[in-house]
Order: sequence, then C-alpha cells, then structure tokens
Amino acid sequence: MGIDIEPTGAAVGAFVNDLQLGDVDAPTGVDLLEALGEHGVLFFRDQDLTPEAHITFAETLGEIDVNVFFAPNDTYPKIAEVRTRPENTYVIGEAWHTDHSYETAPALGSILVARQLPSRGGDTAFSSMYAAFDALSDGLKETLRGMRAVHSSHEAFGIGVAKMPESERAERFQDEFPINPDVVHPVIISHPISGRPVLYVNRSFTTRFEGWTERESRPLLEFLFEHGSSVEFTYRFSWEPGSVAIWDNRCTWHKALNDYRGETRLMHRITLKGCPIAA
Repeated sequence: MGIDIEPTGAAVGAFVNDLQLGDVDAPTGVDLLEALGEHGVLFFRDQDLTPEAHITFAETLGEIDVNVFFAPNDTYPKIAEVRTRPENTYVIGEAWHTDHSYETAPALGSILVARQLPSRGGDTAFSSMYAAFDALSDGLKETLRGMRAVHSSHEAFGIGVAKMPESERAERFQDEFPINPDVVHPVIISHPISGRPVLYVNRSFTTRFEGWTERESRPLLEFLFEHGSSVEFTYRFSWEPGSVAIWDNRCTWHKALNDYRGETRLMHRITLKGCPIAA
C-alpha cells in the first residue's frame, strides 16, 4: 500500500501520515478505502482542506449522500454543518451511533473536518464493532447471526428534534424533513470491504428485533449497547486545527463529547453513500 498507516494501538483507528487529502488521486482513494475497512477510522493531522477540496476529496472516494436532516452549509449544500454555539446545551451526536443506519443502503463513511474548535474538550470517541463482535460468546454469536433488527430515524430526528429548544432546532436542523420508513438489517453483517463479521446495532437508531416487540427487545439491545461501548473497544480522538477524521459507518460507532459548555465548535461533515448490507 502506498500510504503510511500508523495504528492507534487501540481496537479501532489509525493515523495516516504524510498525505494531503487535497492531493489524493483515484488509486490512493482505493488504498484509503481498503485501510478504512481494516481500521474503521482514519485520522489525519495538519490538513489544509478548503470546502471545495473537501467535496473533491469525498467524490474521489464515492458518491456524496446529502443528509436530509442537518442544516446544510449555505454556500456548499453537499456539506452538513455540525455546529455548537456557547448557548447550546445539546451536542449533535452525543449518544453512541452509526450514521444513516436507518437507510436501506447505510452510508459507507463520513468525512469530518474541524473548522472551529473550543479551547478545551470537544473530542470524538469511536468504538470498533469488529472487536465487539469478536468478544461475544460463541452461543450469542450464533443466536444473533439468525436475527434482524429494525432501524428508525423517528426517535432521533422526529421526537428528539421536536423536544429541542426552537432556537437550537432552527439553526441546526432543516425546518421540515421527511422521516424515513423503518428499515431492517441483519444484526450481524459481513463488512462490504473486509468481509469480517460486524455487530450492527446502535443505540440511536436500532429500536427492536424483527418479530419482537420493543419491550421484548430492550434487555438484549441494552446488553449489546453497553457491550459495544466497552472501553477496550474504543479510542478517543482529540481534535486540533487541521484535523480530519474518516470513519466507516458499517464497522464503528462514534459519539461527540459534550464537555465544552459555553464555547463554539464547528465541524463540516460529508457522508458517502453506501450499499445494502448482508449477513
């Protein structure tokens, strides 16, 4: 591989050294996708990535999937703004989740660029669903392989957004957006790039198991949610000016840490379209 990969030493993530994303060509893009499938998250430092270059780089990796919920950047509608102002109490994405699991073809990955950072805090935590699957007992692995789960955008983007203060809701989310019909995915999927088995549920969007009620599903889902966030599967990334993170939504969870009250944080996110996933 023609790129310099340095694993974090944790269960998830690797740093890519000596590569400017604005200069990435198609063959290097293929290498990056292969590395993404292996490590789950790729981190980059000291990048000089304009919004135009952000879009161009994303299109080198795949087709852009514009999020219908987030408010877009006024000048660059393919870029979603993830903004926290000093007066905000809620941080977008502060619960463990994987982007777009509520879609029939879940997102391949997301590319997050730091634009304005607080003086302290504002890290993002990632967790490996490869490692989460590997650590399950053989009996539970076998049980879960035969199960499917329902993923829904209604709780997070319907009920959840409606509960937010109007001032926060108006700036950070679209005025009106469709709530997608619920979708069903295997609980254990085969990763489209690596072929490895992955635990594919998440707290924000998985509501129940197919054929089970929500009440029946809750104890097992809660166990899986707690299991997937175990510290031994995670890595906490500290943002700096010029930092970029790319994560694979099929094999990782992530969450934004809400620990910088009274300060501003602005990130630009582009999401890449994926494909239907299978067991």
